[in-house]
Amino acid sequence: MPHSLKLFTRFVLAGAMIMALAATRAAAAELVMFEQAGCSWCEAFNRDIGATYANTEEGLRAPLRRVDIAQGVPPDLAFIDVERLTPLFVLVDKGREIGRIRGYGGRDAFWMQLFVLMEKLDRFGKSTDRALGDGNTWRTDS
Repeated sequence: MPHSLKLFTRFVLAGAMIMALAATRAAAAELVMFEQAGCSWCEAFNRDIGATYANTEEGLRAPLRRVDIAQGVPPDLAFIDVERLTPLFVLVDKGREIGRIRGYGGRDAFWMQLFVLMEKLDRFGKSTDRALGDGNTWRTDS
């Protein structure tokens, strides 16, 4: 095989790998935190959990993405019905809302609520899942 063809093939393969990685990352689950300046509950979350969340199993599975509601909702999150209450945590996967946590009631309550959302995320991938209501929230029929 000529050298230029080998080089071209390598570039094509590298490009395909980068695109596949980007597509996988874009479709990965994330925990979106809607927050605003002066929110004492947001500050409490940041103090209690925010600094270490990324190092947890949940944080590796669904990285925390922060959105300041004063800046507006990014276009890729337009499907989320944002409430005035902050913090608002919305677990999303593959462009769909899995569930949400309204407010921050302390470390224990947050982890318990997040555990429930992660269970929903596990069920989300099964073939028995179906959309309900407006199509933004998913549940598994048992």
